[in-house]
Formats: sequence, structure tokens, C-alpha cells
Amino acid sequence: FSADDVYMANENERQEYVLNENGIIFVGNAKYIEARGWYYGQFQDPLLNICLTMLDLSLYYRQDPAIDVSRRGDPKYVGRVISSMINGNDNDNGVLLGKWQGSFHSHENPSRWDGSVVILQKWCQDNYKPVQYGQCWVFAGVMCTVLRCLGIPTRLISNFNSAHDVDRNLSIDKYYDSSGKSLNIGKDSTWDYHVWNESWFIRQDLGTSYNGWQVLDATPQEQSKG
Repeated sequence: FSADDVYMANENERQEYVLNENGIIFVGNAKYIEARGWYYGQFQDPLLNICLTMLDLSLYYRQDPAIDVSRRGDPKYVGRVISSMINGNDNDNGVLLGKWQGSFHSHENPSRWDGSVVILQKWCQDNYKPVQYGQCWVFAGVMCTVLRCLGIPTRLISNFNSAHDVDRNLSIDKYYDSSGKSLNIGKDSTWDYHVWNESWFIRQDLGTSYNGWQVLDATPQEQSKG
């Protein structure tokens, strides 16, 4: 419907960013980029019910059900709720628990996932206990499934030599002593790669110049909203 905030006029783009159940996620590093196949499966049964349950389990709904439900026509709001619910690192019954170090022997190694459906089904079957484990491309793949299932055009973005600035000064800082020895006092870092999502919708709150692809990142590295 052309008046919807998520309406895409281009049929090829609708086919790719809403209806396509299969995709490729690029990971690795800038000198060796690996293409992973991923099955989104956004139209598989019972994915829609799982996605709607996800909205009802969110902290947003639990804090004020009436306001939450009244805002579910706003893709900006829904995107924020879903990005919070994809990870379970903030104790909100989220879908996936993130882990980047140590052994994975007692649970699933993130590199072994190849689709969202089995993850979402396991989350539901385990009474909404976070599935172990996820990393950035897994969070992004699952969030793409959920948002496409809810009718929001969504794609994955991979970035290599990805700067992670923790003190918000828009630079990666390294510190050295007077002799040129590196000092381990900064927390900024550069990752081999990072994967996140973009969703397409208009921004009635910001104006038409901001319409289009909007960044959403479900990887639980820092707290959202403070």
C-alpha cells in the first residue's frame, strides 16, 4: 500500500528485501571475504506467531502494553523493540545469547548456524530462554527474518576493518609512551568485520531527506538508550 511507511515502489526491491527467504552473509576479513549462505525462512510456520510473541515479551510491552501496541504501526519503534529482543544479553527473554571468547563445547558454536528458523523455533520450544550462542552475523540474520516477517524491508550490511569507538569521539585512539611503546589503556578497537541490518522506511519524525535505509544493530555490545 503506497501510503505505508515501509512501501517500496520498486518491485525488484520488494522481491529481494521483503520476500526473499534466502541470502548470503559476508564475513571474514578484508583480505579474505567469506560468503555464508543463510536461510531466513520468514514465511515458514509458525514464524509469524513467534515474531508476534517476541513483541509481547519485550520490556516495552511489559512496561506499558497499551502504548506499545498503539505504536506497532511505526517501523522505527518496531525496529527498536526487535533489535532489543534479538539478543538476550540484557535479561529480557531475548532470542540469542552472544559469546565471543572461550569454549562453545556445551552449546552451539555460532559458526555452525546457517539459518534463522531453527534458532527461533528453539527459542520458542525452550520457553523463550536465549539460544546459545550468537555473534554479529547470527544476530543480523535472525533480525532480518523477524523484520521481513513483519513486513519491514530489511537487508544485511557487512563492514570490514570495522571501527568500534567506545568513547564517542568518532576516532580510534591508541596511546604510546615517550619511547614509543604502546600503552594498553584505550578500549577502542578495530574488528575484522561486523554485520548489522538496514531497514527501509520513511522518517516522518525527521523529514523526507532522511527517508530510506535506516541502520539497526542487534549485536549486544553496548546498552541501547544509555
